[in-house]
Amino acid sequence: MSRKYKVGFIGCGNMGSAMIKGIIASGQVAASEVGASEKFEESRKKVAALGVDALDDNEAVVRDSDVIFVVVKPYQLDEVLPQIRDNLSADQILVYVAAGRSVSSVEQACMSMDVAGRIKVVRCMPNTPALVGEGMTAIAVNANMTEEDTKLILSYMGMFGKAKCVSEDMMDVVTGLSGSSPAFVYMMIEAMADAAVAEGMTRDQAYEFAAQTVRGAATMVLETGQHPGALKDAVTSPAGTTIEGVLALEEAGFRQAMISAVLAATERSREMS
Repeated sequence: MSRKYKVGFIGCGNMGSAMIKGIIASGQVAASEVGASEKFEESRKKVAALGVDALDDNEAVVRDSDVIFVVVKPYQLDEVLPQIRDNLSADQILVYVAAGRSVSSVEQACMSMDVAGRIKVVRCMPNTPALVGEGMTAIAVNANMTEEDTKLILSYMGMFGKAKCVSEDMMDVVTGLSGSSPAFVYMMIEAMADAAVAEGMTRDQAYEFAAQTVRGAATMVLETGQHPGALKDAVTSPAGTTIEGVLALEEAGFRQAMISAVLAATERSREMS
């Protein structure tokens, strides 16, 4: 069946609009091939400025889209899914972004006579660096998704960062590790900058030095493929400044604090399920 849009979005807040921008910027999908539904007029205006059809009609976007991204808060799924389920067909793919909601629960909420047992569902967990094209996204797919379908969704997610397919039982871990941890990194950057300010550096300069250092260190891990511990050792000279800092972090329980933070976020995701 030929439809107007390759992709449709329900929800165009920060994450939804970031995903739309990334997809359009890739050059693989034209703005005219994207439809979006959003109840807030201001958000509709922002995505309309990208050349996207911006509507306030969820059902119309679903009817006219090959792939539908539902990017709303978890509690809003209970409102949106009953609205759109009668407009879904078995050849469409429904991708949802909502922490703590299982694929099976979404399958049940979308059940209709037309697609009973045949609906293609993808659970998706991006993170906020998608706003700058540096996201880390995980997807988990249901049994109706083909290998080709999965590759298509991964290609869309790769348009605003990196994307991997994981088993659904890992999605709570993904939420704790990549979904929540940008906040932990921001706290680290802020603390690093506070120390520099205490030593006389200006606030703006301190944030720039700290943020670029974190960015560079992360790039080293990704591009060299070396173990983070080996990269740490390479910076840590005998009786030098870095080892003194490492010892201070160990004394303060830095590793345990970070481990506890990721585990706590992961457990909260499980509770939300």
